[in-house]
Amino acid sequence: MENRLVNIGFGNAVKVSRILAVVNPGSSPVRKLKDDARREKKLIDVTEGRRTRAILILDSGHLFLSSVQPETISQRLVQLDEEQRNPTAKLHQKEGEHG
Repeated sequence: MENRLVNIGFGNAVKVSRILAVVNPGSSPVRKLKDDARREKKLIDVTEGRRTRAILILDSGHLFLSSVQPETISQRLVQLDEEQRNPTAKLHQKEGEHG
C-alpha cells in the first residue's frame, strides 16, 4: 500500500503507509499530543469547522484532525488493504453487480 491514499473527509486524503494510528480525540494523552503538534506547527485540521471525530497520527509526527469517525477511516483502510491483497475480488464483485 505504498502509494495508496485514504479519504479522511471533504476530499482530503492521506498516504496510507504514513499512518501510524487513528484515534479518538477525547482522551487526555491525545489532547496533549494535539497541543504539542499545534505548538510544533505539525497539526493539520481538515474538519472544515466541524467537530473533530478522529485524529490520524503520521510517522512524520504530523497530526490530522478529521470529522470522519475513526471506525469509518479504519474500515476504509481495511478495504484498501483487501483490495491490494486480492485485486481481482473487486473486479469480480463489480461483474456480479452487472450480470
